[in-house]
Parts: sequence; C-alpha cells; structure tokens
Amino acid sequence: MRSSLAPGVWFLRAFSRDSWFRGYTLLLTFLIYTCYHMSRKPISIVKSRLHQNCSELITPGNDTHGINDTTWCSWTPFDKDDYKELLGAVDNAFLVAYAIGMFISGIFGERLPLRYYLSTGMVLSGLFTSLFGLGYFWSIHMLWYFVLIQICNGLVQTTGWPSVVACVGNWFGKGKRGFIMGIWNSHTSVGNILGSLIAGIWVNQQWGLSFIVPGIITAAMGIITFLFLIEYPEDVDCTPPQHHDDQEKDQDSPEDPGNGPYTNRESNMETTASCSKEQGPEPEAISFLGALKIPGVIEFSLCLLFAKLVSYTFLYWLPLYIFNVAHFGAKEAGDLSTLFDVGGIIGGIMAGLISDYTNGRATTCCIMLILAAPMMFLYNYIGQNGITSSIVMLIICGVLVNGPYALITTAVSADLGTHKSLKGNAKALSTVTAIIDGTGSIGAALGPLLAGLISPTGWNNVFYMLISADILACLLLCRLVYKEILAWKVSRSRSSGSSLALTHPR
Repeated sequence: MRSSLAPGVWFLRAFSRDSWFRGYTLLLTFLIYTCYHMSRKPISIVKSRLHQNCSELITPGNDTHGINDTTWCSWTPFDKDDYKELLGAVDNAFLVAYAIGMFISGIFGERLPLRYYLSTGMVLSGLFTSLFGLGYFWSIHMLWYFVLIQICNGLVQTTGWPSVVACVGNWFGKGKRGFIMGIWNSHTSVGNILGSLIAGIWVNQQWGLSFIVPGIITAAMGIITFLFLIEYPEDVDCTPPQHHDDQEKDQDSPEDPGNGPYTNRESNMETTASCSKEQGPEPEAISFLGALKIPGVIEFSLCLLFAKLVSYTFLYWLPLYIFNVAHFGAKEAGDLSTLFDVGGIIGGIMAGLISDYTNGRATTCCIMLILAAPMMFLYNYIGQNGITSSIVMLIICGVLVNGPYALITTAVSADLGTHKSLKGNAKALSTVTAIIDGTGSIGAALGPLLAGLISPTGWNNVFYMLISADILACLLLCRLVYKEILAWKVSRSRSSGSSLALTHPR
C-alpha cells in the first residue's frame, strides 16, 4: 500500500507550486505591460526627426524648396513654425482618448474574461502603432491621419492597466505588495527604455520602422497572452491570496471569540477551501459610485492626476528638451532620456519597500513629491552643464517623480481594490484601478498639451508648471498623511503599553 505524504512534504510541494505560478503570472504580466509602454515611446523619439534644422544637410538636386528654407527635410505637416503645437495635438489625441477610455475600460474589465480582453487590446494596439509608422512608407502628410491613429491607439491601450493590476491582485495578498509591485512596476520604465532604444535605431533613416517594429512585438505578445495567461489561482488549483491580515480582522471585531490566533487560522483555511471549490455565489461587480466611496480613492486619484502630469511630460518631451537645450543628436537625446526611466525603476522599488516597512503609502508619496520639486528646478538650471551632472540629475529626478506614480498605480490601487469595506469582493479591483489611473490619465493628457503650448515661451516656464503640479499632488495627500501619522501614534502607544505590562506584571 502506497504511504501518504508527510504534512511537511505536502506543504513544501504546495508552496513551491503556488510560488511557481505566482512568479509565472508576475513575469507574464510584466512582459505584457512592457510591450504596452514600449509602443507608446517612439513618438517622443521621432519628434526631433519630424521637425529638424536642415541647414547642415545637403539639399537633394530635385528638391523644390528655397535656398533659405531650413525645414525642407522635416515631415509635412510638422515643418511649420507651429510644429510644437501640432506635435502636442498628436500626443493629446492619444492621451485624451486614453483618459476617457480608462473609466469605461475598468467596467468592461470586471465583466469580461481578462485573457480575451487583454489579448484583443494588445493585438489592436500593435496594429495601430504599426499604422502610424506606415504613414512614412505611404507618404501620408495629413495631420488628421496621425491624430485618428493616436485616438484609436489610446482607446485600445486602456485594456492594459486595469487588467494586469487585477490579474496580479488576484494572485498576491497584502503582505509585501508594495515591494513586489514596486519591482513589477518597473515594466513601465523597461518598456520606455526598450521603446527609446528600438525607435533610436531607425529614427535617422526610415523612422516608420520606429513604430512598426514595436507594433509587431506588441501584437505577438497579445497572441502569447491569449495562449498562456492564467487569471485566477483557482483555475490551476492554487491557493488564493489573503488580502487582509489577521490583525485587521481582529481590529474589526475585537470582541468576537472566534478571532483568536488558532481559530482565525482555521477560518482562513476554510475560507480558502470554499473559494477554491466555488461554493458561494459569484459576487457582483461594484458600481462606479460604489468604488468612489472607498476611503482614499478620491485623494489618491487626484494626486495621481498631477503626479502623472509631471511624469508624462517628461515621457513625451524630455528627448526634445535635451535635443534643443543640450544640442545632442536625435538618437543621443533619446538614449540619454532613458536614464529618467532607469531612475523610475529604482524609485518604484524604493517607494514600495519603504511603504511596506512603514505601512504609510500616502506619507511615502508625499515625501518623494516634496523632494522632487527642488530637484526638477536644479535639473533645469544646472542639469545641462555637463554630461555627468545630466546623468546624475536625470536618474534622481526619475526616482522622485516616478516613485509616487508607480506606488499609487500599483500597490495603492490593489490595496483600495481589495479594501476591507468591500468584504472580500475582488470584483472591485479593476474598476478602482481604472478610476485611479483614468483620473491620472487626465493629467497625463494635460501635461504634454501644456508643455506644447508653454515651451515656445521658454523651457523654464515648462519646469515651473511641472513644479507647481508636483506641489499640488503633495497637498492633496495631506489628510491621508495625517491619518497615517495618527495610526502610527496609536500603534506606538499600544506597543509601549504592552511592553510596560510585560515589565510590570500584576
């Protein structure tokens, strides 16, 4: 007769299997959103190619432009003096469509299978990104074509963020969510870096390939997503995560005799078992207004509006700023701008780690935002004095600007989407994520638009606008920071009281 496994061996096997699937899901969703961001980046690299100073280039013999025309090599319609406004309009077409679509996307994400929703969105996003680049090979010089492609791409890209955050939230509990999601959220910066480097290969020759190649990669990743994404742990008989720790439950019902340490553990096991077997009724998806009532959703959403305004202005205009102010070539400016994203990777991990340790998401964001304001001021004034100062300050600005943005869009969204007030209804995660990121995307649309309108008056004014937005983002978190400080004081008084009780027993 075959002997049964010892409990310890069974635990190790189950643990390793759960961990393997969690790691697999984390890696796959990382690659998915890396592709989304990779396909957004080429426009910022190609901007300096769409409008450039042609005086140092040799005019072709069959060219019809005048001798004093210094924009003959630019791409019509971006060869006029209002090229910054036109480029801003192209950026804004994507970002406004993305902001509007995001609020709708979360509602669909709660009601449709994530695998179908994500894979369809990725294939369509790859298609529209490639169509933008095909405008070069088809010699399209009409502004409406590029604006229309950007609108369509902005709408389909909204399938990405709520879906990947919901998927990761389904697999990971509250434990070290900030640190894990801080590492995972580096996909944003990795995608920006890859998009910059890939676009930089062809920017000075056939710039259409700067869009077509990322578009093909994104569409291919959509097919992989359809074949291999696992939405829920229960789909592969894995243990679902625990979204609230025992301490939170004890605080909610301190007088309940069933909340002791052993009883709690048993009840958690029973809950897990019942979830895996799907004995209970399917919870209903939360409404838009219901999601807004979750404590902290409005404050973090408005904070993200201004934080994302700053981040996306850097994303879309930093290469052109370096090109104009530091006088680097288009490829060199694009490569140097990736250092801001390197800082973003570090900042996201730091913010997650610190907020996990302190249990203060809002305070971590607020401190980083306070430090970001003077750092942006210094970068504008002394950041272009030399290559070394430029590298160092770009990385530091990336850390402080993208750290809060990364924390709010990942760990904070997942925390609020699985808030204890929802009583275990995980159907809110995609909607809450869409509300937070959708509000932030309004700022993402405003930032590049304002940069396009303000930059003709001088880059200094653009940085003043960014610093003002950064300060407003910080102020919006004041109430939540105050609540976190009060919670720390209560926690310290309880811990000091318990230590006194141990030192002086009755």
